[in-house]
Amino acid sequence: MTFPLRTLFFGTPEFAAVPLQALIESEVADVIAVICQPDKPRGRGQRLSPPPTKVLAEERGIPVLQPPRLRGTGIAAELAEMRPDIAVVAAYGKILPRDVLDVPRHGCINIHASLLPKYRGAAPIQWSLINGERETGITIMQMDEGCDTGPIIAQEPCEILVDDDALSLSNMLSVLGGKRIVETLEELARHGRLESTPQDDSQATKAPLLKKEDGIIHWFQAADAIACRIRGVTPWPGAQTTIAGKPFKILAADPIPAHHPDARPGEIVEADRRRGFVVATGDGFLLVRKVQPAGRKPMSGGDAVNGGHVGEGVTLTGPAAET
Repeated sequence: MTFPLRTLFFGTPEFAAVPLQALIESEVADVIAVICQPDKPRGRGQRLSPPPTKVLAEERGIPVLQPPRLRGTGIAAELAEMRPDIAVVAAYGKILPRDVLDVPRHGCINIHASLLPKYRGAAPIQWSLINGERETGITIMQMDEGCDTGPIIAQEPCEILVDDDALSLSNMLSVLGGKRIVETLEELARHGRLESTPQDDSQATKAPLLKKEDGIIHWFQAADAIACRIRGVTPWPGAQTTIAGKPFKILAADPIPAHHPDARPGEIVEADRRRGFVVATGDGFLLVRKVQPAGRKPMSGGDAVNGGHVGEGVTLTGPAAET
């Protein structure tokens, strides 16, 4: 078939901007419009800030549409006038209704940050980390009206490294997604169609959008489980605890062997000016390497000790320790 393919791109955050860049720079796609969420207020001044995909599109002279919703707005008719061959979707933020799905000649394909059918939903990266997975990946799928339920076109696995958090893993998967989506469109251009395989719904797991309370650390849990949660909720909503009633975020921590048989969950049992501080959990101990006290910039665990923010015998309390 003729290429470059006239391509609509639905996507909003930085995760989506990377594959958008890959498509723009490829020879197989002519990105004719970018559809993203409306600008949102950010920062202390709450100034309206454009999504990363909008910034990139405007730099490249690509039209941008930011409908507040897709249903009942006439957006499907507006998109149909552009005569798209294909639509690519990556972290757009809303489910596409049937009239939009039917607009492109070859339908809509999605870049999803898990190996479907595992982790269907809005936060697959975060929940794969929270659940202690060793591997995740990218799935390219043909979209239907369900939530990440369409047939699979291609997949690429990715090892989860021991020091990955949600940001670093998202960065890696967005690059893989860009590579895979270009290859998928090249396949479509060569053959005029895409092969796909239905998902096994019996193997599906969910990855719902994170809530702020998902970041609360429960110190009675095992050290390994707490470390995984810290990685999964960093940078948002952040792993939250309190010290002397003040909010405190744990940004990086590792399970370590230690012997303090009488320690209570949440108690700081060691405070090292170089390494950081060690906290007892319900099963094991965590070496806290990076933190963010309330109202301050992130700092190393050692600097938190040096600055008097923490010390031996102090107990991390609040919702995290109350059960």
